[in-house]
Amino acid sequence: MNLFIQELPASELAPKAIQETPAPGKDPLIARNLQKEQYIGIIGLAIALITAVGFFSRRVEYAIGFALFLSVFLIALFLFI
Repeated sequence: MNLFIQELPASELAPKAIQETPAPGKDPLIARNLQKEQYIGIIGLAIALITAVGFFSRRVEYAIGFALFLSVFLIALFLFI
């Protein structure tokens, strides 16, 4: 049997027509209006992490707090320059 002469069947998974991308703002895969919940969750996790570390070592808690404050200050400084 010669495989080069044999015609391959069309795949059932192949699209029959070209699919267009959805219009902007109507993509069901993009979660909208979840930014507030995400920020609240991230801030809550950061506070829980600092508290848990502070339970074991105050110096490390102060170092993390200082680094966090310095980071926020520098980000704000560079954003508004």
